Amino acid sequence: MSRRGAWVVALALTACTKAEPADPRVEAFAQLPNWSGIWLADGLEPGIDGFSVSRLPAFLLVNPDIPWNEATTAKIQAELATNPELQVAPAAGWGYPLMMDGAPPLQFVVTPEETLIFNTYRDLRHVYTDGRPHPAEEDRWSTTWGDSVGHWEGDTLVIDTVSVREPNKYFGVVVWLSDQAHYTERLRMVAPDRIEGEMTVVDPATLSRDWVVKLRYKRADGWDRLIHDAYDNDRTGFDGDFYTIKPAAEAPAAP
Repeated sequence: MSRRGAWVVALALTACTKAEPADPRVEAFAQLPNWSGIWLADGLEPGIDGFSVSRLPAFLLVNPDIPWNEATTAKIQAELATNPELQVAPAAGWGYPLMMDGAPPLQFVVTPEETLIFNTYRDLRHVYTDGRPHPAEEDRWSTTWGDSVGHWEGDTLVIDTVSVREPNKYFGVVVWLSDQAHYTERLRMVAPDRIEGEMTVVDPATLSRDWVVKLRYKRADGWDRLIHDAYDNDRTGFDGDFYTIKPAAEAPAAP
């Protein structure tokens, strides 16, 4: 067989060979944005010496932008009359929705089936993006972080969250929303090191109208991992304005 004939046979065999079918999950992964890294809420950056706070978290009880209804406003005023500094015993963790606009760094793990959102206090949210709905109300678990389902609209992650148990519990001064509050988030990477979006809160039990909170995160520079650990010596204090870390000499000894 001539060299030319060999090339013709080789080309014919190549044309007859069927390409391996693409893995649908691999293709789905390729369409998702890359949100790897550690993310900090703008203006709430933590450092080795504490928090560098240039603004207050949106979800604090005293935020003047929250459209409280008359009943909730009266409750807040009554609390301030007897506890003007809103001093309370801090709870373990940050809880939802505070974790989405708080000082603890966040990390996003994006897969086709779900997106995980967690912080250094081990607050963890499962956002299911595989098409499942919320469970029926009678079958739904009420949890600290609620039940979240989501979907992608292009490069925007849309999250629907319900059944958040005691959203007013964590850190005490967090918003006094009810367990019936409904949260919708829209998050999108607008630049390589920036995610922006908003959360809409619907809660007729406590709010006079829907409340929209802007969310802005920047990629942390110089961070390569989050470290999760347990501790038995709580040195959290309160100076009248902010939670602080007490010096070791002032902290009570562990039992």
